[in-house]
Formats: sequence, C-alpha cells, structure tokens
Amino acid sequence: MGTDAPRTGGRRWLTFLVWLLIAVLVLVAVAAGLGWWTVQRSFPTTSGELEVAGLTEPVTVTRDDAGIPSIVAENDHDLFFAQGFVHAQDRFWEMDFRRHVTAGRLAELFGESQVPTDAFIRTLNWRGVAEVEYGMLDETSRAYYDAYADGVNAYLGQRGGADLSLEYAVLALQNPGYSPDPWSAVDSIAWLKAMAWDLRSNLEDEVDRAILATALPPEQVAFLHPGFAWGEMPTIIGASPVAAPATVDDPTPIDGPAPAEASAQPEASAQPEASAQPEASALAALRASLDAVPELLGPAGNGIGSNSWVVAGSLTDTGLPLLANDPHLGASMPSVWTQMGLACREIDADCTFDVAGYTFSGLPGVIIGHNDRITWGFTNLGPDVADLFLERVGADTYELDGVQVPLELREERIEVAGGDPQTITVRSTARGPLVTDLGGLYEGVAGTYPAAAGIDTGGGDVALSLQWTALSPGTTPQAVFAMNRAADWAQFRAAASLFDVPAQNLVYADVDGNIGYQAPGDIPVRLSGDGTVPLPGWTSANGWAGTLPFEQLPSELNPARGYIVTANNAVEADGPMLTMDWDLGYRARAIERRMEALVASGAPITVDDLADIQLDTADANAEALLPVIEALALEGDAARGQELLAGWNARADVDSAEAAYFAVFWRNLLECMFDGLPEGTKPTGGDRWIAVVGRLLDEPDSAWWSDADTGASGRDAVLAAALEDAWAEASDRLGDDPSRWRWGRLHTLTLTNQSFGESGISVIEWLFNRGPYEVGGGSAIPNAMSWDAQEGYGVSWVPSMRMIVDLADYDRSRWINLTGASGHAFHPHYADQTPKWQHGELIDWPYTREAVAEAARDTLVLTPALVE
Repeated sequence: MGTDAPRTGGRRWLTFLVWLLIAVLVLVAVAAGLGWWTVQRSFPTTSGELEVAGLTEPVTVTRDDAGIPSIVAENDHDLFFAQGFVHAQDRFWEMDFRRHVTAGRLAELFGESQVPTDAFIRTLNWRGVAEVEYGMLDETSRAYYDAYADGVNAYLGQRGGADLSLEYAVLALQNPGYSPDPWSAVDSIAWLKAMAWDLRSNLEDEVDRAILATALPPEQVAFLHPGFAWGEMPTIIGASPVAAPATVDDPTPIDGPAPAEASAQPEASAQPEASAQPEASALAALRASLDAVPELLGPAGNGIGSNSWVVAGSLTDTGLPLLANDPHLGASMPSVWTQMGLACREIDADCTFDVAGYTFSGLPGVIIGHNDRITWGFTNLGPDVADLFLERVGADTYELDGVQVPLELREERIEVAGGDPQTITVRSTARGPLVTDLGGLYEGVAGTYPAAAGIDTGGGDVALSLQWTALSPGTTPQAVFAMNRAADWAQFRAAASLFDVPAQNLVYADVDGNIGYQAPGDIPVRLSGDGTVPLPGWTSANGWAGTLPFEQLPSELNPARGYIVTANNAVEADGPMLTMDWDLGYRARAIERRMEALVASGAPITVDDLADIQLDTADANAEALLPVIEALALEGDAARGQELLAGWNARADVDSAEAAYFAVFWRNLLECMFDGLPEGTKPTGGDRWIAVVGRLLDEPDSAWWSDADTGASGRDAVLAAALEDAWAEASDRLGDDPSRWRWGRLHTLTLTNQSFGESGISVIEWLFNRGPYEVGGGSAIPNAMSWDAQEGYGVSWVPSMRMIVDLADYDRSRWINLTGASGHAFHPHYADQTPKWQHGELIDWPYTREAVAEAARDTLVLTPALVE
C-alpha cells in the first residue's frame, strides 16, 4: 500500500500533463486554422461561374500556371468591366492604398503620422488635376474608365473587410471602423500623377545643386554634376561613338546659356566641412521631404532607369523584329506591374481590343506590351519638366514684375484616423504651389540658396514655388487606349502625341517589319536658364514660354544600323534641349557594345541573345578603376585586395568574390573623398559619381583626393587607404576567407510591402514581405540591381519586369514579373515568379487564342446577373 500512492499521484500528474498538452495542441491547431482561414478567405474565385451585376454578356477569364489572367469579352464595356473586376480580385488592397496616396488621404488609414505626406500631396493637388482630366476625356475613353470602375465596384459588392485582403484584417487592429469607398474613374486617373511624380526627372538634381551652392563655388558644383559626354557616349538617335568615335558639339539650350564647362578642380583648402554649413540644412530638409513622398514606382535619384531596344528583322533569325524592355524601378511587394491579356472574341465596331502585356492595378488598359499588329516598350525619357522658383511673397500676394499679384488660396481638410481633422491652406502662384508653406522643415528654406547664389531677394519673405508639367491637366488618360489599338507607325505616333506626362522613350516594332523610336511629352521651353537651379520668380523674364510641339520631338523610323537602343541616355546631339541631367550612358554603351558584337558576328540575333544582354553584369566603373589599382605599389591588406582584383573580368556576378570586395572598396572610397559635402548631397554611387571619380583618375594631385580619417592625400594614397579599409570591412562582413566571399551575400533584395512592410512589427513584416534574395548586377550596369552607397549594399532599384517580344510569333515571346500575379500574402502566385526573375529566367507568354486555351489552368466565366 505504501508504494501505491506515489504511483497514483504520478499517474494523475502524467494524465494532467497529457491533457494539458492535448489542450495546447488543440489551441495551436485552432489558432493555426483560424489564421490560415483568415489568410485564405480573401483568395479570389478563379474557376467556375460567377454572376456579376453590370455585365451585358458573359466574359471568360482564364489563368495560366503563373496565375496570369487573360480576359475575353464580347464588347469593350464588358472587357474593361472585367479588367476592373479581376484587378480587384488580385490587387484591391494595393489599389485602395494607392488611391489614398494620390488623394492625400493616407492619414485616414494610418493616423496622424501620415499628415505631412497628405499635406504634400494636397499641396500638389494630384486628385484635383485628375478630376479635371476626367472631365476632358472623350466620350469613348470616359466610358472605358467608368466600365472599369463599375467592375471594381461589382467585386466590392461581393466582398468586404478581410474577405478583400489580409491587409484589412491587420488594419482593423488599428483602424477598426475603416471601410473602402466605391472606386471611381478619377481614382484610376490620379494614379498617373504618381507615375509622373516618380519619373519627374531632375528635380532632386536641382535641389542638390542648390544645397551644394551653400558650401562650394559654382565651378565645383558644376564639377560634381558632370554633363553627358557628347561624342563619347552613345545617343539614341545618331551615330554610335562605340562603333565610330566622333566629336559632337554640345547642343545649346533653347533661349538659354550653353552647358557650363565642368572641368574645374577644388583648391586644396576647398573641401567643405558639413558641420560648417548650417545654412544648407533647410534645403536638405526639402530634399528629404520630396523623397519621403511614397515611392510607388521607386525612389528618385541616380540608379533609377530602364533599358529597351528593338532589332530589325534584317538582323534576326526570324526575319521580323524583336523588342526587349526591362524598366528599372523601386522594388515593392507586390510588383508595381500585373500581367494580363485583354481580347475581344471578335474584333468589330463594338469590341476593338486584342492586347496583352503589363498593366497597373487600378488603371484600365495595357501600359507596355503588344497587340496583334504592333509592340512597344518604355524607358524614362527624363526631360526636365519641373522647376523651383524663388518667390517674394506676402500674406496673400506675390510679386511679379513689380506688381503684387493675389495668391490662389485653397483649403484642404485632412481626416485623421483616431484623431481630429487637420486643415491646411495651400497657396499657389501662377507657376505652381508654394512648397515652403508646409511649415516645420520647410521654414526658411528659400532664405538659404539666394544668399549663396548672390540673388537679391529685396529683404522680404521668400518662398519656393514648384512648376511641374503634371500639375496641368493633360491627355495621358486616353493615350493608353489609343496605343493599345494602334495598328501601324502613324497610329502609334498619334497615340504617343497624347502621352504628355510622364515623357517616355517609346520603342516600336510591327508585323510589317518596321522599327521606330518616338519621344513624347509636354516639355517646357524656358525663357532663361537651363533648369538646373532655382531662379527668381518675381520677374516674367524667367519661366516657361509653353512646351515643345510634338513634331519637334525626336523620332526615328527604320534606321540604317538596324536597331535602336534606349537606356535613359541622351537622345540626339542636335535636337531640342530636353534636359541637362541625362543618365550618363554607361548602360547604353554596354548594350550598344553587345549589339554591335552580335551584328559583327554575322549570326542572326535571337530571343536568347536579347535575354542574355538583359542579364549583362559588366561594370564600367570597375573597368575604369582596375588598371589604376593594378599599377599601385601596395602592401598589407591593400596588396591583398589588389591581388584579389587582379585578373577579374569586371563583372558583378552574384557569386563573385571580386565584385563583393570592389563594391566595399567603392563605398569606402566615396565616403573618404566626399565626406565633407553637406548632408543630403553625399555620394549615392550611381552613374554621376562614377563619372566624377572617373574624371579625377586623370588628376592624381586634385584636392578631392584626400581622406581626413587616415590623412591620405593624392590619388594613389587614397586608393590604397580605401583598399585597406575595404579588406577589413569585407572580412568583417563575409569572413576571413576571401574564396568564400560572394557579392550576393551583401547585395540582397527584400521585397517590402508598401503599406505594412516597414511597420516595425516583425510579425506583420513577416506576413507581407519576402526575401532576402541574393542577386548580382549593380548601378550603371545593364542588369540594374542598383544600390545606394549611403544606405549600404542592399538593392534599391531593380528590373521591375523583363520582356522580349517576337513579332514573327507572339506565342514565342517571353516575360517575367518581379513578384507574381497575386497581391494576397501566402497565395501561390504572391511571389512565385521571383525566383525565376532572380536567376534571369523568362516564362512563356501565350497570346493567340489557341495558346491561351492550351496554357489555361483555371477558367472563370463571369455572367450577367439576372435583373429582378
């Protein structure tokens, strides 16, 4: 008996622990099941049949193994209605978030922290301009936008809250009363303003020059902003200096001064100290505020860009053209693009589209792609379409030619989740809004640059106004439809004439064998100056005298060389002045070299050849620096670094130890050479800084070659110090064995959800973000996995998609997206294309009715709901 009690007690404890474990497991299972149900409940229906109020005829939506939808309808109304419905199925949270950005209503979602962003957007009045543009639409285009909105709202009529997207479940924890408004056509059009903002050309360069002017004399500011190397770098139109070097005179700006000579070097005592430049802080704050606006397409600055090129059939294996495009934009989760096909069952007067390509969720039509006759691609033209003006202002007037002119005043009420509404007053001149009226960081901004530039402000209050072409209502909203239906070069150019902002390089090819290039856009003609620095706005002698006529914009059809390359480089040496701040042409030169080598080989050019060029990792910066490094007399860790780089092919491949070390060296070099520049102007490492340092390689005694930390002076000593520091940093980051170093271990991409991806709450970030992914490439490299030297080695800009179109057989075309078709976290198609994108793979792009049917994995039929 004495031994039984303890055993009984032990059994009871064991039984209790077993039941406790079972209870815990049940709770975990229930929680997991509830979590999975919460995640999956928003996944869309993609097969079977759905009744949808608003359709006039049945619509078929098939999806391939990547979840990419192809829509076939009986008429244009139902086609765009279904596009809106399907976009809402896959990406409604993204659409809802975007429209809150473009309307300046983020505080309604996320509270008071977003009021400054909303105030900035309200000041620029994106939504107001979009409302005017909607009123300007022709009847047919307006019907398309309205049909699209009706399709979105039909989906919203079937679902709400977390049934729409997981993000709404997370938002409910902070803002439980939120419910999305119905979609409107203006919501769609306003997105084009965000697109224009992110591709706004040289506004950051203008601010950068203004900040530098508070610390450096004009010749040094010019040196740090080198111009395009005419005659050395290829232009889009004209002879290629890669093949046949030639001297081309710099073009003269319209009614403005010739480009400044930027050859001056700083004196030994000229290196600025950031701490000694307090007057620059306000302008730096302005730049930071410009950059803080949500970057829907990517951050502005050196590194952003795109590649596209088109090859004539005389050079290809099929006898018809090939077209390649890979726009470089900021990485986001989900991708800014979503792939789609839009087709009429039969082309007739009621149904006029048969187009496929890359779309923006929230916007009807196809932005980049092809129809049954033509194909086209985009890169950013990058003209200077935004200027800052100094304004002498009073409480409600501004000065113009000695006369006080009333300011336009507009009140904006900003609703705040969990807080009281806030009201701001927007003041505008005839040129544009006063961006310094936002208070806080903006106060006093306009008082710093005039003194540095020697501009007499008259002693009164001075503000900054922003004039930007996208703040004037335009015709881009209908350009998309015209381009989607264009059947030949003339119709394509007519469509391009409507594409006013943002101005793009358009490359073209058609089934008749033609290839072409067209630059569209509203590009200002300046009365004075060249758009590189703020000018006084109190005189009408400064400002814009209209825009360039479309017929004066660069254009080319069937060039004799048989191909056209665009990579944000300058268009032509003898054309109109479009900007002083071109991409400096390193990517364009690399692509031109590859194209010329293919042509010289005599072998027909194939889709695989173009795909290989898209993945080119040749680093022009390394090519310039390696011979100089090789000639140095070094010792210690610097010599070890020199030995590692010896024999390197200067390619930034993902598994390259040399590329990893060179990147660390480059970042250290920039930091030591330019540490004294004012905050907000430090080197990012992109093409501009490659050009600056490249020119200094021929000036070994320049005062720019100095390192305050080590005391090194002169080119060779500074390079040696940077090599030594880089070896220590690389060893710390990657280990002591350089044979195990990999560029990809430093150079990673994390796909970040735009709304919750940087919440600071690890669980929420885990829900929506994906990565990191190791990649190769880099800045000013065709495979443009660009990085910012001020931020580290992580990827900032990426090829947001890649496509190659085969005009001889559209079904042999290939494409890839950065993420996937779905915007729903944990959906099978949320990030399924990313590993293929990471490794440079492309997937099939079915287009013909037969190919789409063969590729279909899911088929959904949308049928008109019966009217009671």
